[in-house]
Amino acid sequence: MGSERSDRRDFLKSSLATAGAVWAASAKPRRAAAAQEPAKAPRLRFAAIGLNHGHINSMCEAVVRGGGELVSYFAKEPDLAAAFGKRFPQAKLAGSEREILEDPSIPLVASAGIPAERAPLGLEVMRHGKDYMVDKPGITTLAQLAEVKRVQAETRRIYSIVYSERFENRATTKAVDLVKAGAIGKVIQTIGLGPHRENPKSRPAWFYERDRYGGILCDIASHQFDQFLVFTGSTRAEILAAQVGNVHHPDKPGLEDFGDVMLQGDRGAGYIRVDWFTPAGLGTWGDGRLTVLGTDGYIEIRKNVDIAGRPGGSHLFLVDQKETRYVDSQDQELPYGRQLVDDVLNRTETAMSQEHCFRAMELALRAQAQARPLRLPS
Repeated sequence: MGSERSDRRDFLKSSLATAGAVWAASAKPRRAAAAQEPAKAPRLRFAAIGLNHGHINSMCEAVVRGGGELVSYFAKEPDLAAAFGKRFPQAKLAGSEREILEDPSIPLVASAGIPAERAPLGLEVMRHGKDYMVDKPGITTLAQLAEVKRVQAETRRIYSIVYSERFENRATTKAVDLVKAGAIGKVIQTIGLGPHRENPKSRPAWFYERDRYGGILCDIASHQFDQFLVFTGSTRAEILAAQVGNVHHPDKPGLEDFGDVMLQGDRGAGYIRVDWFTPAGLGTWGDGRLTVLGTDGYIEIRKNVDIAGRPGGSHLFLVDQKETRYVDSQDQELPYGRQLVDDVLNRTETAMSQEHCFRAMELALRAQAQARPLRLPS
């Protein structure tokens, strides 16, 4: 027991010393982060099927950084396929989904198709002996979840849902390390806010069809459920209250433009709010925020914008018993792509455990199913 305490103290000192060096340098101009992680030499071939959400670009880039070689892609929509081909000219346009699924040299398939179609494709991918990397929400109904879990257990393939607010945000990745090091003591609660801008002119028809995108809590809030589990360490959680509504878009009855959830885990509490009300005056698509409250301090992450004026995203603020500090996270590695490639090759679970992947999605789906309608006076 004494050795464990000593190891923890050493880890905490090391982590905070490293963070301290970053804090001291925080006044320096922020460098572009994209060039900091050159792609590793290709270690596996992968393909993309379903390109309906722009997240597919960052997903494929993450795998390439981690040692993947994007060799082919397919989309039913010619315009989406053409745009993807321009971005990834090294990849070949396949003639069909079947061509990719039946290619034994491709062990991993990535997808950001229409949300309701993601799980059915994942079932086919796993049944063809391949691993699956899918944009959130990777599953849109509890019935889909049950079937995905059954087939995953039978095939032992990886079904990885990309919770990109954590995997692709350097400040959130840094905060995970700090919390594990004990920087704010024992975590009590997370508050996750996920506002988005609607941009109706750029949205496809399925964006406004409830059965196709799964509902606002299933879709956007899956990010926040993932972060709640990671930061509190909870392995069980109960939805205490949830509500969703269309409060400002009567001409689009299928859209849920607001939702929030209160939940209780076995190791912490959580509150989540998501919406489609980011105003045009903000210089980015949404002021995403995460607050992690601990017994000895708290962390606040401004994921996309610092309203105090620092450029770019991934802003982390830490308040403890001594001071308030800005933590520059620009040099933080984003390990998900590398870890996923490792997991495909080694049959491990370093990027994310399968249990955690499904648990976060199940919480989002249960909150969506339990949500009461929110109606505001007109």
